Amino acid sequence: MAVQTYFTPQSLDEAVGLLAEHGPSLLVMAGGTVTMPLINEGISTPDQIMGLKQVGLDAVSVGNGIVSIGATTTLTSMVALSAIPMLQEAATSTAAWTIRNMGTVGGNLFVPPPAGDLAVALLALDAQVKLVSSGGERVVPLAQFWSGWMSTVMAEDELLTEIQVPIPEGETAYLKYGRKHANTPAIVTVAAHIVSDGGIVSKARLALGAVGPHPIRAIEAEAVLVGSSLDKATLATAATVAADASEPFTDAVASEWYRRRMLKVYVGRALSQMAGEGEGD
Repeated sequence: MAVQTYFTPQSLDEAVGLLAEHGPSLLVMAGGTVTMPLINEGISTPDQIMGLKQVGLDAVSVGNGIVSIGATTTLTSMVALSAIPMLQEAATSTAAWTIRNMGTVGGNLFVPPPAGDLAVALLALDAQVKLVSSGGERVVPLAQFWSGWMSTVMAEDELLTEIQVPIPEGETAYLKYGRKHANTPAIVTVAAHIVSDGGIVSKARLALGAVGPHPIRAIEAEAVLVGSSLDKATLATAATVAADASEPFTDAVASEWYRRRMLKVYVGRALSQMAGEGEGD
């Protein structure tokens, strides 16, 4: 069945009102880089669609150590975001420029693995998301946003409107491994953020992509790092722990076995890079 109605709200209030009125039968779309192919191929057959391009959720602001990114901000805009270089790198690694011109930061949080390159970086940076409904708004840590494959904690009447990212202190690293240098789906993606005090790690965030139902934190590996120096033995242990705790899958890009093996390699490289030891083995 063809789409019967396409709504183009001109404000957030109007968009939230439409969602409250029509409920889950209303498909919400921003850039459409994932949604439109599904509709064109007959995999998704919504009766009603609401486009968010004219709602005004594409602003980026910096203040009080936080970068606030509107949910419909394009990935191309992230390439120019000098305040957080890791987001620039992650955005640059995502698809081709034609997709980056359409795809949005908010939409990148909803795509299934192995996509979602920017989401992995946002997770490592302790980002939070703002969810708005007709009843009010709430802010949720990104680490608590996903509840399973293609599922989140969002209520049916909520819209994702903003991503809030603390400007990181310490060191960051972002590595994506695919079959090609650019415009390639991930075999594994690793984003890391480490803060050290006197050579001892006081904070560690290690986010992984394409090795689980959604971007995941390697909590056990983070625990290995905190309280330790970034010596070779610690880095090797953390990489092994991260690989063992991951949930890789087999698809047309890579096998479960290969993803787990490469995850260990790329976690080691990311950590070695931040420790000033090059890329490691």
